[in-house]
Amino acid sequence: MSTALKDLYDKAFISELNSILAENLPGFKPATFTKSVFSAEWQQFELKQRMHHIKDMLHEVLPSDFAKAAPILKGITTSIKKLHGEGMSFLYMFLPEYVATYGLKHYKQSVQLLEQITQVTSAEFAVRPFIVQYPDAMMQQMEAWSKHKSLYVRRLSSEGCRPRLPWGMGLPAFKKDPAPVLPILENLKNDAAETVRRSVANNLNDIAKDHPALVLSLIKKWQGKSKNTDWIIKHGSRTLLRQGNLAAMSHFGNHKIKTARVQNLSSGKFVKIGNTLQFQFDILHTEKQPVIMRVDYAIYYVKSAGKLSKKVFRLREGNFEPGKKYTITKNQHFKDLTTRKHFTGAHTLSIIVNGIELEKIQFNVLK
Repeated sequence: MSTALKDLYDKAFISELNSILAENLPGFKPATFTKSVFSAEWQQFELKQRMHHIKDMLHEVLPSDFAKAAPILKGITTSIKKLHGEGMSFLYMFLPEYVATYGLKHYKQSVQLLEQITQVTSAEFAVRPFIVQYPDAMMQQMEAWSKHKSLYVRRLSSEGCRPRLPWGMGLPAFKKDPAPVLPILENLKNDAAETVRRSVANNLNDIAKDHPALVLSLIKKWQGKSKNTDWIIKHGSRTLLRQGNLAAMSHFGNHKIKTARVQNLSSGKFVKIGNTLQFQFDILHTEKQPVIMRVDYAIYYVKSAGKLSKKVFRLREGNFEPGKKYTITKNQHFKDLTTRKHFTGAHTLSIIVNGIELEKIQFNVLK
């Protein structure tokens, strides 16, 4: 049985944290700290609540003056790095959150701390209040970080300024005008580290939701520079491609094909919430040469108010031979998730080829 993420904050982890705190905090009392962490409410706390609780208990043992606490936090970070090396362990994310909570009025010390802390745990959420509070200075710092020797600091420079970072504080200024973000992406577009390149692609995808023409111009500018950059622009175009943006598709060889055919689309007539719907169809084209086709499918989900909401999923992309029939079978799960709740009613399934919906079929979702 797998362990819930929140349960990784166990006695062994707090014992390790106690040892680290004892190295850097004279007079630290491990037993008292342990008792404060495992409070009466601890078992009811979810992951983020436990993370914030540890942060608050850490504040109880550190100097209340952030200027005095900052050198201790730096020492704690150094101890973690000696113990585990560089990496993005989420378990220590209460450290950057501490800086964001208590260090917002101490710009210089906080920025120096975040540069150190992000080398042992991700600081992408903690950096965003500083971008909002100090936009010009912070974006200059982020651009400098994009040239840092540590790949984790370089990743922070991109991930921290994503306009639409999931679960992160919004950056409406960059949704409106992403120009301050672009020099950072330029610096990182051929980065040696995969995790940095993935962040650049995610940042591009965020920008594409508000400024598709800008991203299309970057695709044209960056395409063919290297394999790394080509991967970035393809992954960064995924929303445009799911939307059937023909200009985006043309950059990757997916041109509109009038002779594409979808045949024999079939599925179950109903699926119960929690179960799986299987569907199948044939696809072929009558061009004389092999062509690159992108095949997606969409589910028009019934929402709580009874309206339909379209969600596009990727199926297949590549060369399709002329005159050859390809049979594709897919299972679609209807299990409720934290990000999607299912409702009963008539749903629609559509098959999309190079951005064009070619066939549709209805099925019912039942309790």
